[in-house]
Amino acid sequence: MKQWMLLCMLAAFVVCAGGCGTERGDSGPVHGSQIVCATSEYEEINPLTDEYSGAALLLFDGLMRRDGTGAVVPGLAASYEYDPETYTYVFHLRDGVVWHDGKPLRAADVKFTIDAVQNPLVRASNKLNFEDVREVTEIDERTVRIRLSAPNAAFLDHMLQPILPAHLLAGRDLMATGFFHSPVGTGPYRMESWEAGRRLTLVRNENYYRGAPKIEHFVFKFLPDEETEVGILEKGGLNLANLSPKNAALFANRDGFRRYAMKSADYAAILVNRTHPYWQKNSDLLPAIAYAIDRQKVIDEALMGTGMPAYGPLQRNVYNNPDVPHYDYDPAKARELLVSAGCTLGSDGYYMRDGEEVGFVLTLRNDQYSRLDIANTVAAQLCEVGIHCTVETPAKVDRDGQMAYLSRAGSALDADVHTYKTFRTDGSANDGHYSNPRVDAYLLAARRTLDPAERRRLYGLFQEEVARDLPYVFICYIDRNIVTSTRVHGITEDLVLGHRGAGMFWNVHEWTVD
Repeated sequence: MKQWMLLCMLAAFVVCAGGCGTERGDSGPVHGSQIVCATSEYEEINPLTDEYSGAALLLFDGLMRRDGTGAVVPGLAASYEYDPETYTYVFHLRDGVVWHDGKPLRAADVKFTIDAVQNPLVRASNKLNFEDVREVTEIDERTVRIRLSAPNAAFLDHMLQPILPAHLLAGRDLMATGFFHSPVGTGPYRMESWEAGRRLTLVRNENYYRGAPKIEHFVFKFLPDEETEVGILEKGGLNLANLSPKNAALFANRDGFRRYAMKSADYAAILVNRTHPYWQKNSDLLPAIAYAIDRQKVIDEALMGTGMPAYGPLQRNVYNNPDVPHYDYDPAKARELLVSAGCTLGSDGYYMRDGEEVGFVLTLRNDQYSRLDIANTVAAQLCEVGIHCTVETPAKVDRDGQMAYLSRAGSALDADVHTYKTFRTDGSANDGHYSNPRVDAYLLAARRTLDPAERRRLYGLFQEEVARDLPYVFICYIDRNIVTSTRVHGITEDLVLGHRGAGMFWNVHEWTVD
């Protein structure tokens, strides 16, 4: 899977490091002014198709960005105005911003990027963010006007979308160009080298508009798994790591390392494939599944106490509705619901319904961030109440054919950023093929109103509907366990991070290493 969104996102890498001379090998101590981090190998670095790439937001910027409080503030735009009568934004680009090749940033680049996102031939992950854009006009080289067809309360959040260089990409097939193997952006770092199978090396952008980064290089090592990363971290080959709680605990109170526990809007949940024949017949059993999960036990056993029980998608968002019904752990209630639905307990301890065993396969893609531990703990709890849940980790997930998937999702930005594309019918992130007209109506209305009180009411109704309908069986919010060398400085600890650590690198250009 490809990766994008960094300044807003800790994103698709698992570990990072810094130190001070020359690097010796792939696992020996890191020296020099550099951060070294680990990731699975990139296919390309394309911020159109992958919104969680670690490298992409070191290379690219949006018109807006997040600050250290999580607020959305001007980025490549120095300022903007909004006309509520015509739903029109005018963005004024900063003076002196240049691409890594020295060409100036222009309004044409903004127009090109939005046109690319809207292009039906481009598999842009954020296409729904720009469905309200009616017209993009270059007023002059540093001023761009964006007219919407209707109000969009989250549009400034959507303008975190990384901007692409029109002078290098205009007229190209964006799904086939080689640009994304050697991208040119305006971000704090620029491409230096890409060694297939080994590493991606970025070097600081001396012309970065927020000031040249204090650390010279940012290196992504391509490593196969977290155990390998831990071993290299211990040897000093990496010294800032985003680890599972179990592996992060290895470095607690250990000389030379610092451990950060950072709250996250990222939740783990069972994503139900609503098109699967099993759920078309048995979706009424989902409340029983929800009651059968001891969420605190999952946190204690799989996450070593880090995180909090999850009952909905917005618990760490300003629009959370605390009064949404909770499926608190109640195995007796789970069994009661199964029996009332016509299930009978078989001699093997599992319920049967209409001659078919009650149960499902829970699929997960990999074991990053304790996924397998979470899945196995949940599966054991479901089996205890008579729901036969098994776990599988195929080399490739069949998104349309799977029964259920252990999903990780969430955003610390405006509620629209996560919910509109995840829960809306035909949303780009609606991997469970969920469709509920009331949910669609609430999400659209919440996008359309600029009144915070009305948005709170609408998102409250949305959460109540999701709690009744259970497109996801929510399990837990997962804190981020960051391990660093004591030589790495500049991390803001009291942030609420988004999906895959969104927001951690908001000030990466100010980081230092001793």
